[in-house]
Amino acid sequence: MPKINDIIRFLENIAPPSYQESYDNSGLITGDSSAEVTGVLISLDCIESVVDEAISKNCNLIVAHHPIVFGGLKRLTGKNYVERTVIKAIKNDIAIYAIHTNLDNVLPGVNNMIAQKIGLSNLNILAPKQGTLCKLEAFIPQENTDAVLDAIHNAGAGNVGNYSQCSFRVLGTGTFKPNQEANPTIGTQNQQEYVEEHKVEVIFPQHLQGAVLAALKKAHPYEEVAYYIQHIANTNQAVGSGIIGKLAKPMTSQEFLVHLKDSMNVSVVKYTPLKDDKIETVAVCGGAGSFLLKTAKARGAQAFISADFKYHEFFDAEGKIMIADIGHYESEVFTKELIDGFLNEKFANIATYLSEVNTNPVKYF
Repeated sequence: MPKINDIIRFLENIAPPSYQESYDNSGLITGDSSAEVTGVLISLDCIESVVDEAISKNCNLIVAHHPIVFGGLKRLTGKNYVERTVIKAIKNDIAIYAIHTNLDNVLPGVNNMIAQKIGLSNLNILAPKQGTLCKLEAFIPQENTDAVLDAIHNAGAGNVGNYSQCSFRVLGTGTFKPNQEANPTIGTQNQQEYVEEHKVEVIFPQHLQGAVLAALKKAHPYEEVAYYIQHIANTNQAVGSGIIGKLAKPMTSQEFLVHLKDSMNVSVVKYTPLKDDKIETVAVCGGAGSFLLKTAKARGAQAFISADFKYHEFFDAEGKIMIADIGHYESEVFTKELIDGFLNEKFANIATYLSEVNTNPVKYF
């Protein structure tokens, strides 16, 4: 049977922890990662009733979107729901794992689920992130260049937008002098060598640095591999906040609101009127997304689906974009289906359950 750590490694390959926001607390919050998995309960939030559900279904792992612990816990006395939830999980040997803003910030993540529900196509990250990429420069004997590049491409380097196996190479002369302790692939001890080499450059996501370097060193013929790694400020088009895409056909505001309610199964939409009553380009951000309103307007969206807008923030639409606030829980509840789909595709031999507990603290009268 898979261990909890097997589940974690798989999920973090989809949504690397380095992609979470600075305020977040994604990752394993309670539990022993070396324990074998008896079952996985998938929830939006992890509260006491969700832990009870996990106990009743013989699940020793809860995968939740929202972390039960955001800040540090100084005491565990059971004085609030956070402490009581953690205590109950620990007492019953239940691991709690959170996959939050790192899942928000990847293209196949939370926002993609919303986009699919409402039928958007031509999807792109709404606000791509900077500072998540590195550049590798390596020096390879000319006859070995293609083989080494194949290895580092297979490790995840060289993907740029819709293009893969991207690299740059330039031919030059490498020089070195092996000492008496060296075991050179090319050359002789204590003799200066001149070798036709390619200087190769590739870009890769920062979290793959270990895998890319391991592939480079394994495939490279030299005893000592010459390379440089630089952190770069380039925008990573595959990582960031929100998603923007297009409807299959333009809709009026009324048509769009009806479509949105039906697609997302919501009873209430708080919205702003639109002067030009035509919606085709739509921006999406699950959860609290008001910080992306200016970006959505700048990218030409006629509607922005999100949640947790404050009263005065609705004025910022200025009739140029429809803000459609569908509620925090409502915008992210389908994340349970998303995570379940990931796990079922990889782990056919473990039982996964979608939590039946409605954890939404907001009720509508």
